[in-house]
Amino acid sequence: MTDHRRPHLPLVFFFLLVLFPVRPAGAAAATPFARGERLAYRISWAFIPAGEAVLAVAPDRPPGGGWHFVMTARTLPAIDLLYRYRERIDSYVTAGLAASIEYRKVQESSHPRDIVVRFDTGEQLARYSNYGQASEPIPIKPGTIDPLAAFYHIRSQPLPAGATLTRWVTDGRELSLGRARVVGREALTVQGVTYQTVVIEPDLEKVSGVFEKKEGAGMTLWITDDVRRLLVKMESKVRVGSFVAELVPEESVIPRADGRGPDL
Repeated sequence: MTDHRRPHLPLVFFFLLVLFPVRPAGAAAATPFARGERLAYRISWAFIPAGEAVLAVAPDRPPGGGWHFVMTARTLPAIDLLYRYRERIDSYVTAGLAASIEYRKVQESSHPRDIVVRFDTGEQLARYSNYGQASEPIPIKPGTIDPLAAFYHIRSQPLPAGATLTRWVTDGRELSLGRARVVGREALTVQGVTYQTVVIEPDLEKVSGVFEKKEGAGMTLWITDDVRRLLVKMESKVRVGSFVAELVPEESVIPRADGRGPDL
């Protein structure tokens, strides 16, 4: 199938924009997440329920004791009548979240994809293919990670007010130095639960498609200001309107530090 090189960011793919801003490798604290974690989100567009997404830490371990992260996203049945969208992303990363090993994305939509990106840390190359058709490898920097791994990396970082966070990230097509600014702290009530949060604004400079820059465009993230660093809300103003993703506590599973079950 034809591989469109220009990024396509339809309804729920905005969810991944949170994944780019993180600090350089080597600055991480202890990981705040555990295998078996599952975070569920409800997505709305202009106050209309539009989709749902799940971020999960899989129980298996990649070779060398690393991590396997999974994200799934889908439109709701009512939205399917207008635009049906399904997506699954798998990220395999080394221990310590030092570098990505492999990144996979299966997308069912008007622009279907079956992407595999393999990270060659020896030659510092990312090797991209879509439906088995390989593209020219792109050079990467030491410690480069994929977008989904980047989200889990940011959760393990200190988030002091005023800091600008950066990290080399690639989806196999383009290497970017992602940036985000920590703008402050805020008490936020989501789905009936009040959280103390860190407020973060990512840089949307290189975003295209649905999320092309326009006057007033932007994104805000709220991450809990505690050791768990949970993403509880994301709001984005883009060319086609406003999207909001909110954590659903009763549908989420967060293992306790002692591994004896959920604590939320």
